[in-house]
Amino acid sequence: MLSRRLFTGLVLAGLVPVPGIAATEATDRDALTRDVLLTWNRLVLELVRHTATYSPPVAARAFACTGITAWEVLAGLAPDHRKSLAGQVNALTAPPAPTAPGIDPAAAMHGAMAFSVRHYFGNTGPTGQRAMRAMDSRLAERVAEGMAEDVVTRSLEHGRDVALHIIEWARSDGGEVVENMGFPQTWALGTQPGHWEPTSKIVQQQAPLLPDWPKNRPMAMPSADACGLSAPPEYSEAPASEFHVQAVEVYETVRNLTAEQKLIARFWSDDPMLSPTPPGHWIAILLEITQRDDLPADRLADALARLGIAVSDAFIACWQAKYQFDLVRPVTYIRRHIDPSFEPLLITPPFPEYPSGHSTQSGAAASVLTAIFGDNFAFDDVTHVDDGLPMRTFPSFHAAAEEAAISRLYGGIHFRAAIENGLSQGECVGEFVNRLVTFQ
Repeated sequence: MLSRRLFTGLVLAGLVPVPGIAATEATDRDALTRDVLLTWNRLVLELVRHTATYSPPVAARAFACTGITAWEVLAGLAPDHRKSLAGQVNALTAPPAPTAPGIDPAAAMHGAMAFSVRHYFGNTGPTGQRAMRAMDSRLAERVAEGMAEDVVTRSLEHGRDVALHIIEWARSDGGEVVENMGFPQTWALGTQPGHWEPTSKIVQQQAPLLPDWPKNRPMAMPSADACGLSAPPEYSEAPASEFHVQAVEVYETVRNLTAEQKLIARFWSDDPMLSPTPPGHWIAILLEITQRDDLPADRLADALARLGIAVSDAFIACWQAKYQFDLVRPVTYIRRHIDPSFEPLLITPPFPEYPSGHSTQSGAAASVLTAIFGDNFAFDDVTHVDDGLPMRTFPSFHAAAEEAAISRLYGGIHFRAAIENGLSQGECVGEFVNRLVTFQ
């Protein structure tokens, strides 16, 4: 059997049929709908790896928009049982209702996903462009099997109409256009001790990533600062200060890492262009659970929408705090005040330290997934098996979030306050998302 990454790579090259969808009876349209959604999302996780502008906040926004699109397609086809997110998510109005009876959910879902993915990944490279065209063509054939041509046509059109509605809603949120890969052309660094300093020699990264991201419109939170944080320990170079003590903890931890701690740091690193990004890691977990537990289409769409909203809002909240406190990174402080030869295990990202983005988005993801699936929901995480890292098993989503958060200490990326307070911030974000009503 081909590995998933190799299989997907062959799909990207157009060398094998679309994965994930076996021959399906025409009467089992829910299973086909679910598999269409599952397959498009697997491709999205690969496109994130191949699209240069897809830093974690940008990827999280795309996950949210495609997830909301999927949910609105299914909600509109069963309004007596499913509730639209219109009027609940900020500024979202009701998408177009079906203009005629007999809309097929699988064809409508394909129409929506094909249109959405091409929009959100319109700037991906030639390989990704070929993959999207191939996926569109092959899934269109699959959903049309055994269906009347007029039903397929109006179903595809309805899906595209819903997708366009969500795209037009998202255009005004502030995150539609990412210029210069998210780095401002000019930037004035803070002048006080303890402010962020560039940690990379790359010219583009002498300015921090996406400083205006906190201006984006949140989806479930009422405002970017709705999950604000207390200040980190006061900056100090005094050996007895809390700030210095936390810096020493990073230093000593990195110097004495166990093999397991190194594995954990790399498993959750999820660097852009080398992975589906940290929010994509949580999407990958959801897709594996879907396949393992054979979730129906509407449960998958609901979970994708909620999880996408959670990680998208988490990055807005996190970035708001990052640029409010503008805190120096451990590598900068440690080299200047503890050991000039210090080398963290992982590459430090090019933006302020406090709080930890991994922690905030993992806390939000765990809160939402726990609300959907329950406490003590065990699962296997195979996100990086095809990248050469072993599967990890967790007894709950919160346990996974805590490991993702502490991985940043092992990597030498964050102080403990950023890790612990980031998790709390994420739980706050998750609470807003958990108030959304989808089934009625």
